[in-house]
Amino acid sequence: MNYRAWLCGAVSACALGFAAHAETITIATVNNGDMIRMQKLTDDFTKDHPDIQLEWVTLEENVLRQRVTTDIATKGGQYDVMTIGNYEVPIWGKQGWLMALDDLPAGYDRADLLPAIAGGLSVEGKLYAVPFYGESAMLMYRTDLAEKAGIKMSDQPTWTDIKAAAKAMTDKDNEVYGICLRGKAGWGENMAFLTAMSNSYGARWFDMDWKPQFDSPEWKATLTDYLDMMKTYGPPGASSNGFNENLALFQQGKCGMWIDATVAASFVTNAKDSTVADSVGFAQFPNKDGVDNHGNWLWSWNLAIPASTKKADAAKAFVAWATSRHYTELVAASEGWAASPPGTRTSLYENPEYQKAAPFAKMTLDAINSVDTKKPSVQEVPYTGGQFVSIPEFQGIGTAVGQLFSAALAGNMSADQALQAAQALTSREMTKAGYIK
Repeated sequence: MNYRAWLCGAVSACALGFAAHAETITIATVNNGDMIRMQKLTDDFTKDHPDIQLEWVTLEENVLRQRVTTDIATKGGQYDVMTIGNYEVPIWGKQGWLMALDDLPAGYDRADLLPAIAGGLSVEGKLYAVPFYGESAMLMYRTDLAEKAGIKMSDQPTWTDIKAAAKAMTDKDNEVYGICLRGKAGWGENMAFLTAMSNSYGARWFDMDWKPQFDSPEWKATLTDYLDMMKTYGPPGASSNGFNENLALFQQGKCGMWIDATVAASFVTNAKDSTVADSVGFAQFPNKDGVDNHGNWLWSWNLAIPASTKKADAAKAFVAWATSRHYTELVAASEGWAASPPGTRTSLYENPEYQKAAPFAKMTLDAINSVDTKKPSVQEVPYTGGQFVSIPEFQGIGTAVGQLFSAALAGNMSADQALQAAQALTSREMTKAGYIK
């Protein structure tokens, strides 16, 4: 198939005229494995688009969020394509900051996108970003260590099961830690995990009057158990560990369990990078005994185009290529089907080759489909979102609270002190923003 001819169908790439002078588009992206891989495969794009050059700005997650938020809010025009999450897309789409992407070519097959993922990227039926990969969260654990400890892990474990397994798997003399969890401060780092964990404990961020709930017994139980597990069975320096740091620890065989994004599954089972690739099991995100909620988590990293760009056609050509079925097949040919970007397209999960290569495929799809972002807590809430709260103020508040909880993990304050400070800080900011009357 001639991809250039396919793309010319509807994305207006042909209108570029394939000019003699190359046009450079600047792409801001996150420094995780899937995005690094995409950069290595872009010869496939540029050979069909000699008139488009790609300039990459690759940043750590917290830094990326800060930079792209500042750039788009001030209409700085620094980037033509941004890698953003499903937290930002609907908020920025409503603000008119993003270009609608309803005119991608017919061959793009928008209907193939998983409904849960596409729904989070749409405003009033218009698509404002396209997903590079989607994820929920789950437990990844060492089957060899579980067997050695005499543990049979349930497909739907409770936090009581997790605590017992963490204790049994810990062997600090050999630098094996029973559990690795995010500790690095950030609304999308430790607070993504802790918000999901709090949901599984029956907690909520706000009551129906937008009053913070950090003084609730559910939040106290969440943070207390998290700190106890991490300080007793976790690795040293955990307050500095985010997704990438924990991924490296797990791949090096230093974690008995890791609860994080489902996208990590292909990296921990890849024998080229992971020393424990043949000894990884999967289970759903844990829940608290008596709470019927496995911790809502729904995230996607997406490619979006700022409304202010002057290179819209070139940017659309790129995002269509990078999130297409063609790209999925390109990754499969280069790295194997298990490495294909997960969580975005129905066709991938119907593909027998992917099912055979990816033992985590069904668990991932089940986790994504089980998320109800309209009801993240078993209690009534005035907001939507899984591991975040879908309001503009959450980015600042979530990061500030994350800094308090990271400080508690580092031993600089107690759980009670961190929760009290979080309650006061969040109450102040929500009052200032007009939510609390």
